[in-house]
Formats: sequence, C-alpha cells, structure tokens
Amino acid sequence: MTDLEQLKQELKKVNAEYAGIRDVPVKKRAEFGRKINAKKQEILAKIAVIEQAALDTEVEPIDITAPTVANEPLPEVYPQDQGSTHPLMTELDRVTEIYQMMGFDVVEARQLDDEYHMFDSLNFTKEHPARDGYDTFRTEEGLIPPAHTSTMQHRVLKAYKDRLAKGENIAVVVPGRVYRNEDVDATHEHTFYQCEGVYVSRDCTMGQMLGILREFFEKYYEQKLNIRTQPGYFPFTEPSLEFMIEKPKSLGGKKGDFLEMLGCGMIHPNVLKIAGIDPEEYHGFAWGGGIDRLVMLRYGLKDVRYFESGNLNFLREF
Repeated sequence: MTDLEQLKQELKKVNAEYAGIRDVPVKKRAEFGRKINAKKQEILAKIAVIEQAALDTEVEPIDITAPTVANEPLPEVYPQDQGSTHPLMTELDRVTEIYQMMGFDVVEARQLDDEYHMFDSLNFTKEHPARDGYDTFRTEEGLIPPAHTSTMQHRVLKAYKDRLAKGENIAVVVPGRVYRNEDVDATHEHTFYQCEGVYVSRDCTMGQMLGILREFFEKYYEQKLNIRTQPGYFPFTEPSLEFMIEKPKSLGGKKGDFLEMLGCGMIHPNVLKIAGIDPEEYHGFAWGGGIDRLVMLRYGLKDVRYFESGNLNFLREF
C-alpha cells in the first residue's frame, strides 16, 4: 500500500470517529471535536503534499493543436485537406485585385471606430436616425463597430490628400467587416463585408464613376453588362445614386432583369472640407457595396447565414 493510500484509509477512520460524538458527554464534546478535527487536518495536509508532488513531476507536454497523434513527429508537409480559404476571403481578394488592376490602392478598414468617423466626418446631422442605437451597435465605452466601410473615407482623404498637390489623384478601395443591428434571416446578417471606393481629382465626373463600376462588375462576372441607376440618398454624397447591373446570364438572368448592387455618388462638399480638401478645386466620388451579396450571386447561394455558420459541409464546397 502506498503512502497516499494509507493516509486515505486513516482519513476514513477519522471520519468514522465523528459519528461517535453523540456518545461523548456534552461537556467533553467540544474537546473531542477539536482533537478529531486536528487529526483530520494533519492527514489532509500530508495528502496535499503527496498530491502536489505528483503534479509537479515533469510530464512531457502535448501540443493539442497538432493535426497528428499526440507528440508524434510532425510531417514535413501538412496534409492538404486540413483547411481551406473561406469563400468570402477568396472573393475579397478577387475584388481588390480587379480594383488594383485599375490603379487603386487598398487600405484595410477598422474593426472598431468612433462617433466622429462613423457620423460627424460623413456629414450626418446630430438628429440623423442612423445614430440611433436600434441601427448601430455600441460598446460600453461608446465605441462603434463600423456599420459601413465609409468610416474610413475621412482617413483616406486626409492620408492621401498630399497627392492632389502633386497633380496626382486619390484612388483607394477599402475592404472590411461591418456590423448592423439586424434581425438575421436568409438575406440579412448582423456581420458582413463591404468594399468602399474613394476617388478624388480636379476634374472627375459621375460618368467616370459609372465607367469604373461597370468595368469592375464586367470583370467580376466575366461578361458584358448593362447598367442602370436611380436616385438615392446618403448624407456623404450629393447627388447620390443606387447602382444596378443587368442580372448576369450565369445566374439565370434575362434581358431587362436588374439587380441593385451598391450605393454611390459624388462626395459631398462638406466631407471634402472636413478632410481639408477644397471642394471648389477638387471633386470626388465614392461607392460602397456588400461582398457577401456578390458571392451569393456568383455561386447561386440562397442564405447569407451560411458564411458565418462554420458549417464544414458548406465550406468544403469551396
């Protein structure tokens, strides 16, 4: 019998002695209890020492992240079926590559921002309903998970405005994750991806913007497309448009079927002023649209919730 087993046997005997306290005269019960308790604490202390010593014994560590049997040597080349790029990330790379071919720089959006960049720098009035908590998440510290990639527009304008003085243009796209206080269903998610575009020069026009967007969608869907616009409203652009493309044939589209893809427009003079750019001398346009919807349309997906579900059967399809 080991020392630990012997001590545990003694502990059982001490615990059994407690039952005899009812047979001890009342005046002697307190003294009896103190002695039994002291004996018990002494045994427990010895048990603790032995158990701690066992824990302190050096044990070979196990790498629980290794895709092999514990502590076996790792293969020189990992198996190729251990993972894959998420479809959203694959398509996000494709989106930015197309814009880069057109001469745009890429700036990554933030995951957490403030009231100024979310609203004030984008010409939102203090009473604008989008500031309401029902539309926008907020942390206890008052920070905001961005509801659109437009939160980066002010930073881009300030960071790149020196190009204008050199006779160059500002041409930047901003991909990033955004968050909305949405009721989640097949076509709505609280977390999704967008891509923002910002362009500023001395003489840019809305016609140039429509040409850039048309070129992007034709490259993305690999076919010639008709486009259509209709009036829209965004505080940071004026005039504002909703941009539509003819539904691609690969998606079962027929002539005359149009899909709204993004919002766009000429950058509001107030937004340029706040960034320190003279709207009398320079003009700009901007747009923003969802990446998730692009991917859904490209692959004929019916439920946006697949992307954040972690469903391996879905992810293996890509």
